[in-house]
Amino acid sequence: MTIKNVTPLDIDKIFTFYTIASNYQKEKKTVIVWPEFNREMVETEIAENRQFKLLINTEVACVWAVTFSDVQIWEDSKEDSALYIHRIAVNPNFRGNNYIDKIIAWAKEFALEKDIQFIRLDTLGENLGLIKHYRNAGFDFLGLFNLKDTSNLPDHYKLAPVCLFEIDLLKNKV
Repeated sequence: MTIKNVTPLDIDKIFTFYTIASNYQKEKKTVIVWPEFNREMVETEIAENRQFKLLINTEVACVWAVTFSDVQIWEDSKEDSALYIHRIAVNPNFRGNNYIDKIIAWAKEFALEKDIQFIRLDTLGENLGLIKHYRNAGFDFLGLFNLKDTSNLPDHYKLAPVCLFEIDLLKNKV
């Protein structure tokens, strides 16, 4: 297993994974479905080295993006030193392998190298399965929140309250 930055050559694969994830969400019928994401946004993330891929041998098992600020979602936490994880999308050939644990181990190491205190992520709606999944991965579930301003966020953020999750690396330091 290897974790690397995504390259521009990976962009079509990323969007394929996003489409597969959206279709899977549609099939579940009880969760918020990802919209079609803006290609330019993903190109910017790639150029800024904020898109990552987890490889098993040479095959991409999953992808995700990170940011270091997320004011519209984490409205009251803009001063915090945090790594925000977004859009984890898994290759269907690798689904069920609990890659969230690998991503979190990587995120902890990445955050500690950069002196970052929090690892955070969000999801939409009261998706009890995903809430349990993220809690089992070590995140504290902070609750459901209605966002005040979704104007610059992807469309699905307008559909339901957001679930916020975090790992406080100072609190959890051994």
